[in-house]
Amino acid sequence: MSEASKPMPAGGAAAGRTDRAAQLRALASKYALLPLRLFLGVTFVYAALDKLSDGHFLAGAGDPASFVSQTQAAKAGGSPISFLLGPALHHSTLFALAVAFGELAVGLGTLLGLWGRVAALGGALLNLSLWLTVSWSVSPYYLGNDLAYLMAWTPLVLAGTPYLSLDGYLARRADRDRARGLGEDHVKRRALVDGGIAAVAIGGAGLLSGSLTRTFGRDKAAPKQSAAPVSAAPASAPTVPVASVPVGGSAQVKDPATGDAVYIVQPKAGQYCGLSSVCTHSGCAVDAPKDGRLYCPCHGSRFDAATGAVVNGPAVKPLPKYTVTKDGDKLTLGPQQS
Repeated sequence: MSEASKPMPAGGAAAGRTDRAAQLRALASKYALLPLRLFLGVTFVYAALDKLSDGHFLAGAGDPASFVSQTQAAKAGGSPISFLLGPALHHSTLFALAVAFGELAVGLGTLLGLWGRVAALGGALLNLSLWLTVSWSVSPYYLGNDLAYLMAWTPLVLAGTPYLSLDGYLARRADRDRARGLGEDHVKRRALVDGGIAAVAIGGAGLLSGSLTRTFGRDKAAPKQSAAPVSAAPASAPTVPVASVPVGGSAQVKDPATGDAVYIVQPKAGQYCGLSSVCTHSGCAVDAPKDGRLYCPCHGSRFDAATGAVVNGPAVKPLPKYTVTKDGDKLTLGPQQS
């Protein structure tokens, strides 16, 4: 009987099965964090694009689903960092876009495995801020998903993304460079430069995709404007106290027909009107009137706070204007003017 045809000893077969089981366990341990990494990366990319394409997210305080309304609710709801929310409310569009594009950067960095620990730390900080604000009042605490996401980022903060990732590729190439006898300074400099180039390329792709999503998808779920102005103010027309609108100041209400936020302003003593908060360039929410101007933080358009006319572009159309009537100590928002 030849050697090849001899049966394998029972002990040898058992050893082979043990080796294969050990290899499978080692492989499972090596890629144990990959499902979590894929889930978090895809979720954050989706969350960012969903925000940028949602007309409610940047709609202003008149929309309960907007960033402004949620931040105001967090501040009024006893958030432990409520004292830090003032700047976010004063520059709401800027902060809202920072959150959306921050989520996009974290998601792409996690999926591609570039600077994995930095991306995971960014994700953890985003979920920490959301937990301390919009999720803080959720009771019992385990129903608040931001806390669960915060804990989910912790393993990636500790372990990074060494496998099936750009980080892993750069690390292996650095090891090859060291084996070739290249100096440590050269190895580190090359890894830093190449990592930076990859980060710029991924960041540019993220900004482009986010901007296109915002530009072409901003009307998603947004209330639609009526074809013609409403002839009379609805029975539930919003009102504000006269004292809340000083000369040069404003108060914000919600247009019941469209859901858009509207600023009631008093440019001169005794003269009142309403101006839409929706920038006519790309649909972002303009800031409250200041120094006679309304400023759009997305692209820099400015509008006259008395008439809504464009002061400087890129916007070319004025802000929609509303009539406002004074009845005693109250101001009532009327229909949009044609």
